[in-house]
Amino acid sequence: MTVNNITLYAVAGAKKQFPDGEIPEIAFVGKSNVGKSTLINVLANRRKLARVSQTPGKTRTINFYLVENLFYFVDLPGYGYAKASKTEIQKWGEIAETYLTKRKQLKEILFLLDIRHPPGKNDLAMLEWIRYFGYSLNAVLTKADKLNKSELSKNIGAFKKILGIENPIPFSSLKKTGIEELWALIESRL
Repeated sequence: MTVNNITLYAVAGAKKQFPDGEIPEIAFVGKSNVGKSTLINVLANRRKLARVSQTPGKTRTINFYLVENLFYFVDLPGYGYAKASKTEIQKWGEIAETYLTKRKQLKEILFLLDIRHPPGKNDLAMLEWIRYFGYSLNAVLTKADKLNKSELSKNIGAFKKILGIENPIPFSSLKKTGIEELWALIESRL
């Protein structure tokens, strides 16, 4: 899909700030600094649409990006380590949980994992949550350009086994790998 029209439509720190209507939504979940905002920028073919930082915890709200007036990309705050107070981190978790459990417009979840590291306890908890609520497991293995070919193959195999899925999607923002597969997945869910 070629994206010509994408805008930051809403920034929500509370449920009442979520957009109204029936427009379908694709949510991006994963730990802090895994590359959710970067992936949105690459899919949108824009460099600075979603704020990206080296510091974990930059996304502190739920950000709704309207794509071609057809659907939303929804960038959720990351879980795990972030440079913020415990109270603030808890607030992010509560708003993300409210979104994920109550949002009828949510059609699919893209679950981002850093391909260089095995899933941590928070990742495994998210995996169980996704399965419990009946969503498909769409694993996007980010930072694939950071590994050589043999490491990449080995880690993809390990993620297949750990997650119990056949086809996680390796993604590299640098090499632009995984983009066609992700768009095919997104379009099939809409």
